[in-house]
Amino acid sequence: MKIGIILNTNDAETIWNAFRFGNEALKNAHSVKVFLLGKGVEIENAKDDRFPLLEGSIKKFIKNNGIVLACGTCLQIREKEIGICSVSAMEDMLKIVEESDKVVSFG
Repeated sequence: MKIGIILNTNDAETIWNAFRFGNEALKNAHSVKVFLLGKGVEIENAKDDRFPLLEGSIKKFIKNNGIVLACGTCLQIREKEIGICSVSAMEDMLKIVEESDKVVSFG
């Protein structure tokens, strides 16, 4: 199954849960793409002592062939760059929605 995840928050717990879900889906032979939207593009700055494995969860997702795309406009508004994934556009988010069998939104 193809699963699309839209992540629209910089809340550490929600990011952690989104990537835990994505990793579980990858482990079960699904393909997964995450689109970072709005505050979601700030995931590299999300820190919370209650979720020390957050960064590792994201790295594991990418290592296991999960795909992460970030909204370029959302990055520009925040005057940020992102190092973990490709910068994309709304047309890429639409493509994820069109291609996916299921879409889950976090945030």
